[in-house]
Amino acid sequence: MHSDSASKHSAAVFPVISLLISATLWGIVWYPLRIAESYGVSGLWTSLLIYSAALLCGSVVFWRKLGEIKQQPLLLAAIALTNGWLNIAFILAVIDGNVVRVVLLFYLSPLWSTLLGWLILKEQLTGWSIATLTVAMIGAMIMLWDPSLGFPWPQDYADWLAITSGMAFSVSNVLVRKLQHISVRVKTVSAWFGVTLVAVVWIVLGDAAAPVVEAGVWIWTTLIGCVMIIVMTLTVQYGVTHMPIYRSAVILLFELVAAAASAQWLSDEVISANEWMGGSLIVLAGYLSARALMKQSDTKYLSTIGQ
Repeated sequence: MHSDSASKHSAAVFPVISLLISATLWGIVWYPLRIAESYGVSGLWTSLLIYSAALLCGSVVFWRKLGEIKQQPLLLAAIALTNGWLNIAFILAVIDGNVVRVVLLFYLSPLWSTLLGWLILKEQLTGWSIATLTVAMIGAMIMLWDPSLGFPWPQDYADWLAITSGMAFSVSNVLVRKLQHISVRVKTVSAWFGVTLVAVVWIVLGDAAAPVVEAGVWIWTTLIGCVMIIVMTLTVQYGVTHMPIYRSAVILLFELVAAAASAQWLSDEVISANEWMGGSLIVLAGYLSARALMKQSDTKYLSTIGQ
């Protein structure tokens, strides 16, 4: 009996710890990425190096599981492409933009989830989802308000990247949760393959020349891929797979804390009053969205008991 209780406790705790590790690493990853850029390796080439290194390591370790790709090739391809854009757009945004602002705009994902569900899946908007949508939109308008234009609009390239990265994040989480029968390992390798593919296409289309740097810089950048990226991706995939979306959504907001603390400590970036105000509303929208998902989950559970 005691053993069963301990195993259940571990099963509940491990996904939480996993997501906290992932959120913390994603909140501070901007710093080693900026170091790599300072040595001459651009964000695109850094993305290609670290994710191709992670893909190589992952394929060697997880090759026995890769046969699962045949079970759901289209959905795994969708995971690959959404993660390709999600990760590269986020990396480029945190390198070039204000770290906290980028992370806050990234977490507009509840807004995109609600809108996509309404427009594409024809889901009915409840009072709670409308409230969530309204709070997120107000937060976004405050953050993106441009006095020179007289209306809210992304102010630079980093804003666009952060917003679209958040959109891809919403889609990716739904796909990861949907493929419950596919192992975390295969979904992880699919994500790395997608990032590598998108990076190659972006580099070719953008005609981004290979950086001329010392061997030590290449080794440093590759180590980020073989260690940090592997841990970050595995932990978020594990947590999202083994935990309801409403819980993982709240825990992943810890990335904001890690980003704000690291930016305050390691950079001279300043967050404006508008960004704090709008960001607070975006965080509130994330919490409301998680609460709505929790209520839906409870309703389904009660209806199952009544049958």
